[in-house]
Amino acid sequence: MAILEMKVPSPGESISEVEIAQWLVSDGDYVEKDQTIAEVDSDKATLELPAEASGTITLKAGEGDVVKVGQVVCLIDTDAAKPEGSAAPKVEEVKPVVASAAEVKAVVPNPDPIKKETSYASGTPSPAASKIMHENGISSKQVAGTGKDGRITKQDVVNAMSAGFSSEATQGWGGTRNQNREKMSMLRRKIAERLVSVKNETAMLTTFNEVDMKPIMDIRAKYKDKFAKHHEVNLGFMSFFTKAVTEALKLFPAVNAQIDGNEMIFHDYADVGIAVSSPKGLMVPVVRNAEQMSLAEIEREIKRLAVKARDGKITPDDMTGGTFTITNGGVFGSMLSTPIINPPQSAILGMHNVVERPVAINGKVEIRPIMYVALSYDHRIIDGKESVGFLVKVKEMLENPERMIFGAKDPMEILLGL
Repeated sequence: MAILEMKVPSPGESISEVEIAQWLVSDGDYVEKDQTIAEVDSDKATLELPAEASGTITLKAGEGDVVKVGQVVCLIDTDAAKPEGSAAPKVEEVKPVVASAAEVKAVVPNPDPIKKETSYASGTPSPAASKIMHENGISSKQVAGTGKDGRITKQDVVNAMSAGFSSEATQGWGGTRNQNREKMSMLRRKIAERLVSVKNETAMLTTFNEVDMKPIMDIRAKYKDKFAKHHEVNLGFMSFFTKAVTEALKLFPAVNAQIDGNEMIFHDYADVGIAVSSPKGLMVPVVRNAEQMSLAEIEREIKRLAVKARDGKITPDDMTGGTFTITNGGVFGSMLSTPIINPPQSAILGMHNVVERPVAINGKVEIRPIMYVALSYDHRIIDGKESVGFLVKVKEMLENPERMIFGAKDPMEILLGL
């Protein structure tokens, strides 16, 4: 009998332990090489654990267990013969996107959804789907199952949430006084620690301003179809904000810096973290060297990272090393907020929804699409003058987009050599 010990691989630098979020196979199952057998949570992302060989598996760790990198979590008997007629229904069960930490903590005491002889009633959710449905107050009647025997998969729930629900979606909630206690995932625990640490260890302050979005909206209305056809990506607000931020960071380097002990680290590049929504919550992948990118390149990179986050394919490397962060609460309807700094960075820009408001233009009241913006910053390294100047410069470039082309200067000043 040849036994292969499968050990937890290192998800990335500085990560020493992970949590078994969900086993996608059962003890004694036959697995194929490279088949995803488990999902593990680190303090930065959820990762797949593929089988290193084909054979019969013996599990050595349970769901929810915290295991060290390099620890044996299962054994594979590589001499075991493949059962006859096994057409790998398990792979079908895990074919959708990788589940997130918040979605896949098992809530069934005996997860055995993948035995071939089991037949499910139509509308029965998988463990991962059940978890998402529970967290979002979704009933099985609101989701059409596309899995085996009409079973509801995780992707079915994600698709239904993306499509939206009718007013009936909230009916049936309440009427009981039940409580449900769940263990926080490793990722959520780490996020909680970092947020409390930021509040306790930084002198965080927020400054606000407002941006007239009409110039940007006019550009999008005029060029969005041509832009999409030429670059094969949509022209959104985020690329304009990212470009404006990189130009402002060049003028105010302290906003792009960070504190390390008694020293300040300044960067001659802008690695901008872009907060994107994913099934597990808000993720912040990093656009590297954004200062060198065009609007189209920024849009393509944001789309690539957003798709990875949505599909659960984001890696720790995608989310480390940022120098500044942009978060857009406006997509969820937020009018105003005070975003929390993403350590070890020193500042974060918060975008909000665009609302038509009456404003004074050349002595007359006009209705303009206005967005409130907020810059939270660490006052230990960034003075008020710098923070306000930075936000004003971002505002000026967004209201005069041509300044992004000329390095934050007025084109007429360049023409006049000023």
